[in-house]
Amino acid sequence: MKFIDEAIITVRSGKGGRGCVSFRRERFIPRGGPDGGDGGNGGSIIFRVNPSKRTLYSFRSKKIFSAPNGAPGEGRQKTGKSGKDLVIDVPPGTVITDPETGGIIRDMVLPDEPFLFLRGGRGGKGNKHFATSTNRAPKFAQPGEPGQEATVRLELKILADVGIIGLPNAGKSTLLGAISAARPATSDYPFTTLTPNLGMVKVGDAEPFAVADIPGLIEGAHKGTGLGIRFLKHIERTSLLLHLIDASAIDRNDPLAAYRAINRELEMFSEKVASKPQLVVLNKMDLAGTDKLAGLFEKASGLNECLRISAATRSGIDNLKKRLLEVLYGHEK
Repeated sequence: MKFIDEAIITVRSGKGGRGCVSFRRERFIPRGGPDGGDGGNGGSIIFRVNPSKRTLYSFRSKKIFSAPNGAPGEGRQKTGKSGKDLVIDVPPGTVITDPETGGIIRDMVLPDEPFLFLRGGRGGKGNKHFATSTNRAPKFAQPGEPGQEATVRLELKILADVGIIGLPNAGKSTLLGAISAARPATSDYPFTTLTPNLGMVKVGDAEPFAVADIPGLIEGAHKGTGLGIRFLKHIERTSLLLHLIDASAIDRNDPLAAYRAINRELEMFSEKVASKPQLVVLNKMDLAGTDKLAGLFEKASGLNECLRISAATRSGIDNLKKRLLEVLYGHEK
C-alpha cells in the first residue's frame, strides 16, 4: 500500500430539513389547528482517531465528504429524520490545518477522541410553533438551516518516541529491524526506505517505546532535495533523535562531515527539531578498519557519549536498547 501522508479534502455538513405547514384534519374536527412537524437536523462532520490506520491512503481518491441532510417535517406533528453524523477516521498524529493560512485547526492524537468540526444545520420549525391568539392558522414554517462547508489539509506526522536519522545507507532500516519486530525493506544502496517505518521496542518489563526510521536525508533536504522536507516533519514529535552514522564511511580528513551535514539540515528545517537531544551511534563496526575511523570521529566530536554497534550482527544492540530506555524514561543505569 502506498504511503500517503498529506491530503486536501472538502467536507460538508448536512442542511436541516424544512418545517412542515399542515393542519389537523380529522372527522368531526374541521378546524383542528396547525400540526406541522419540525424538520430534522443535518448530519455533522466529526473527525476521529483510529489507531488501526497508519496512512492517509483512504483520502487518495476520495476528496469530498458530505453528511446527509435532515428530512422535512410532516403533518401530525411528526419531526423529520435527522441526518446521520459523518465520522471521518484518521490515523494517530494527523494534523488538520487550513490549507490557505497553514493554521492548525486540530491535532488528532488521542484515540477515540471525536472532534466535532462542522455542525449540521438545524431543522426548521413547523407551523404549529407559530400559532398565536391572533393567528391561529399560520401558513408558514421555517426553512432548515444550511450546512457548512470547509476545505482542510490533513497532514500525518508519525507518533514516535525515537526518530532514527542519518545519511542514506547508514543502516537505519537494518537497525530498526534489529531492535524491534518491524521488518522494513533493506538493501546495499541508498534510498531503500522511501517511507517512514515504525517499530515498538521492548526492554525487560519496562513500557515499550516507539521508534521511527526516517528515510535518508541528504544536503538540501530542508529545501526538498532528495526525499526532502516531506519526511523531516515526522521527527517533530519525537522526544529523542538517534543519529546513526556509517562508521565505515567516515572521512579520515573530515570525520564529522556526515554528522554536520545532517545537523545542518535539521537546523535549516526547524530550530525546535535541531534542539532535540541526540544519541550518536556508530554503525557497521563489524567491518574492517572501522575501529580506527570510529576513534577519529569520537576524538573530533568531543561527545560525552557515542555508542558503537553493528546492526547487521546485532553487536551492541542490547546495550543500545537499554540506553534508549534510560534517556527516554530516566531509568537508572
